[in-house]
Amino acid sequence: MNIMLTALCVLVVILVVIPISFVLFRSKRLPKPGDQESVKLLKPADWKEDEVTVGWVGHSTVFINLYGTKIMTDPVLGKRVGVHLFGENWQIGPKRHIPPALSLDDVGRVDLILLSHAHFDHFDIPSLKRLAHPDTQVVTPTGTSHLLKRLPFGKVTELSGEKSIQLEAGITITAVPVKHWGNRFPWNTNYGYTGYLIEKKDSRLFYPGDTAYTPEFSKLREAGEIDLAFMPIGAYQPYRWAHCTPEEAWQMFVDTGAKWLVPIHWNTFVLSYEPVDEPIKRLIEAAGTEADRIVLKRRGETFQFVKAYH
Repeated sequence: MNIMLTALCVLVVILVVIPISFVLFRSKRLPKPGDQESVKLLKPADWKEDEVTVGWVGHSTVFINLYGTKIMTDPVLGKRVGVHLFGENWQIGPKRHIPPALSLDDVGRVDLILLSHAHFDHFDIPSLKRLAHPDTQVVTPTGTSHLLKRLPFGKVTELSGEKSIQLEAGITITAVPVKHWGNRFPWNTNYGYTGYLIEKKDSRLFYPGDTAYTPEFSKLREAGEIDLAFMPIGAYQPYRWAHCTPEEAWQMFVDTGAKWLVPIHWNTFVLSYEPVDEPIKRLIEAAGTEADRIVLKRRGETFQFVKAYH
């Protein structure tokens, strides 16, 4: 009995006391978000099928209408991200300080979900449960598809390296190597991580997920013009080995040759030690006279473009 009691106490310490102590210690050092901004909700039902419309939901979640194909990146729609203990009612992890700019009632059909890696702020099981549907396809990095096996998605495909897949409605998805890491827990050493090049008709979008600075994105421009790149700009202090600075994000955007930049991964969860509003200020400063190429600086806004295609 004493052995069982001791084992139970050790288990409680590992699963409850240590995580809670770490979160409380870290939360005292993290910057506090400012006043919560009002959020305008996206209305995908109003988006036109013959053009490209992009809306920033928050963090790294972007909702895209690519000529009628609805795509969502790294869906995170809840109030908190992190580990669930004793069911889904108790969760340890960062709390969202600005609500998502999208109501599930307004989502409608999602044709494709792109998952960049299995970190909790990108691969949120509760959000994925709410979006799961037999008509929805998922592309996810190598070694992570089993996390979705209990969800009723129509098809789940693992992608890595620089491999491409052809999906319905003329969509091509190509994996793009990034500089990051993929472990969900310390022992998940086989979990991959990747960015994606999204192509349909004559339009090309680039979604890297999370990445530190890498000069490799210059290869993307060799295959053709990129219209829009989603670049992460937050969580770099002190994690520059895994997250780029705003200046590095601008440089990688320039390397891709893309026309427009949508900043993501900032001002949603407090994940690092830089001031919450610092990333966008530094990005605009880095862009200088070309700052008008930065679009969707506030969640709930949309950006549209249309190109002639055959």
